[in-house]
Amino acid sequence: MHLYNRYVAIPSRWLHPLLCLIWFLIGLGLRLTNLTSKPPWTDEFSTLVFSLGNSFLPVPLDRAIAPDILLQPLQPQPNATIQDVWAHLSHETNHPPLYFFLAHWWMQLFPTQGGLVSLWGARSLAAIFGAASIPAIYGLGWLGFRSRLVGHLAAAMMAVSPYSIFLAQEARHYTLAILWVIASLACFVVAVRHIQNRTQIPIWIALSWVLVNALGLATHYFFALTLGTEALVLIVLAWHQSRSGAKPFSLLSSPWRRIYAVAIGTFAAGAVWLPIFLHNSYGSKLTDWIQQPREGFAWLSPIFQAFAAWITMLYLLPVEAPQLAIVIASGLVMLIFLIWAAPILVRGFKMQLQQPKNRLITQVFSGVIVGAIALFFIFTYLLNIDLTRGARYNFVYFPAVIVLLGASLAVCWDSQKLIGKNKEIGRWKISGQKAAILIWLMGFLSAVTVVSNLGYQKYYRPDLFVQLIQKTSQVPVLIATTQITHVQIGEMMGVAREMKIQNHLTSSALFLLAHQDQNPNTSTTALANTIKALSRPFDLWLANFHAPIAEEVKKCVADTQSLPAVNGYEYKVYHCQAKV
Repeated sequence: MHLYNRYVAIPSRWLHPLLCLIWFLIGLGLRLTNLTSKPPWTDEFSTLVFSLGNSFLPVPLDRAIAPDILLQPLQPQPNATIQDVWAHLSHETNHPPLYFFLAHWWMQLFPTQGGLVSLWGARSLAAIFGAASIPAIYGLGWLGFRSRLVGHLAAAMMAVSPYSIFLAQEARHYTLAILWVIASLACFVVAVRHIQNRTQIPIWIALSWVLVNALGLATHYFFALTLGTEALVLIVLAWHQSRSGAKPFSLLSSPWRRIYAVAIGTFAAGAVWLPIFLHNSYGSKLTDWIQQPREGFAWLSPIFQAFAAWITMLYLLPVEAPQLAIVIASGLVMLIFLIWAAPILVRGFKMQLQQPKNRLITQVFSGVIVGAIALFFIFTYLLNIDLTRGARYNFVYFPAVIVLLGASLAVCWDSQKLIGKNKEIGRWKISGQKAAILIWLMGFLSAVTVVSNLGYQKYYRPDLFVQLIQKTSQVPVLIATTQITHVQIGEMMGVAREMKIQNHLTSSALFLLAHQDQNPNTSTTALANTIKALSRPFDLWLANFHAPIAEEVKKCVADTQSLPAVNGYEYKVYHCQAKV
């Protein structure tokens, strides 16, 4: 008798809660490891500023400002309320408010750091929600497959999933959205079983489903994609029932009437946000980065981006390490592991499809995944909104992937169900339990990779940029960028925050946010006027400055050193000497 069967034979009501607690503690520990070692990036600055009830609008534009002025929106205000949070959030960004409200209350529990909001406090909320998804996914796996083994394996994989940890270590709303996805899928699974049995869906399930969907839409608008995939699966299920002929079928039968009520209630909950969403999205430049035109091979980029995101839901080695040898070795190991693990997982998936009691639910979770991927590519190729560029958007179907992974590993764990009496699987002749353990250990190594910033690296490295400025410039500096939205303000906030934390350059650095409208020359003019007003000597650092170079800049001497690249900061250096 294999290991799991020995465990479940123990007549102890504490076994499964204890195992869930172990997965939870492993996941929580990983998510809290090195939580503040990586600097925040622009999206996180949005969370910090708006959750405090502050605004980016008071930051001065088109003139040189000190780091402390730039960082003022990161200072908690004792009189700020959630009304302030919503007032600024609804006018300056395109996100619903639920997570920001929760973050507003949560961050008040933590002391400031040098007068600035606590980054650990902000990120820990997302980390806790991420850890909470571990017992939640256990419940979804058990509910779907009526198997505690599936639940435990799904929870174990959620605990170490590099994708899940990546989301949990950012001060963003995606881990809370994942909880709502899990809850919505749980209600969906119950509804599907009632449809299969042609029985009435309990009213409390229907009401809970509407409430969860409402909370999901109040957390992230892309939660609507989860609802869309559920709707697609229900349409296919209705079509299949209409053709089965096993019993008289009617779309007006009792389970479907409750489904329509849930749909109407969910639509009403979503309609509340529709005017706000359309108002903030119309003409907004915050989403320009996923609406870029494509040429040539760029048409293939979404396919590779999507594939990379799928792989990292399971494992990710240090492919972003600074040493090329480590990068190459990591890539080779990942490829070999994929070649080894894929047939095992696919075989387990097929075995679940062959079991009558699990066939429908396996098809349902598969339908959610396939439907979501189809919607992603429809948005990408037909609507020119490349959702594959943001791996974080895959949260809309990520829980379904983990549940199916747990279901496949459950068959793998019980190798007798996989290939009869032979307990060895695959061409390497390894037992199913050992294969499942190896897959989990690869996930654990991948989790360590993420928390060590060797995979899913931050898009911006202001810490390295500040160190470079300190080594290169021996005189005061002006750091200039073109400003379109609060994204660019966040980029410079990252630099100013690092200066304050490292206690470098705070007294000798100035920032210029040169506003850019339809005419890029407005930024050029602002830069020229600022340079004229400053006393020399100083070094000019153009960071992400996307405008014509002013004549005043050309009067300075361009730095010809071979300086290293820095993630998130495309820069040029000019030495503006004292006038003779």
